[in-house]
Amino acid sequence: MAIPSAISRRAVSLHPGGAADICRALPEEVPVAIVCNGTSQAVMMASPGDIADFAHGFALSEGFITSLDQIEAFEVAEHDSGIEARFWLRQGRAEALAARRRFMAGPVGCGLCGIDSLAEAMRPLPQVRAGLGLSRAELIRATEDLRAHQPLHDQTHATHAAGFLVPGQGITHVREDVGRHNALDKLIGALARQGVDAAGGAIVMTSRLSVELVQKCAIAGVPVLIAVSAPTAHALRLAEGAGITLAAFVRGARAQVYSHPIRITNEVPHVA
Repeated sequence: MAIPSAISRRAVSLHPGGAADICRALPEEVPVAIVCNGTSQAVMMASPGDIADFAHGFALSEGFITSLDQIEAFEVAEHDSGIEARFWLRQGRAEALAARRRFMAGPVGCGLCGIDSLAEAMRPLPQVRAGLGLSRAELIRATEDLRAHQPLHDQTHATHAAGFLVPGQGITHVREDVGRHNALDKLIGALARQGVDAAGGAIVMTSRLSVELVQKCAIAGVPVLIAVSAPTAHALRLAEGAGITLAAFVRGARAQVYSHPIRITNEVPHVA
């Protein structure tokens, strides 16, 4: 039986007029182990939905694999203690994987917990050279449009989302999770599994922009990263160096573009 993404729990609501019994939906989170050829590579706390997307996106963004054709087989196994996402990789990939191997049991707020060295935390990023053009109007609407595609947040008011915004088409894919970086991994995995080129759109996040989000976008080839909240200073440095357009504080009719603004145009979007 699939683990539900949310459960209902009773609570007492305290307010100026007194107290009342309420029933509230709470988001579930479970340990998810990424297992490659029988060896656990990482354990993350995550929402139990879209686990296949999460596992594939995590494996790609963390360098366990560089393309889906390196996977020989895959399965998801649920246990009382959590979920295993099991990969069997083709011969020859094990040696490359050993260089990136790590074990982490991190809280949902951190995507870098437990890695082996500082060098791994600040690994060099590929250059993103996609010539994507996003209109100013599309940028301004991005976070509001994403908000309309968050059913788990509507239910619990406690999850993040990552959306894929295609110029002229709007938000085409969305994934939700209790962790912002998990939501992004799920989205990257969904795009890869569906054969969608991540260079053809922008990523929209409901969170602040931290280092690991920029790293994952650079590895996926995403040219524009948009968020409702602030970037960290080092996330901005990485975006500048990787060639990623970073837009933050996208709320209402305002946005702040911090790097590579050339991709934001005044043109009216159209569907090709």
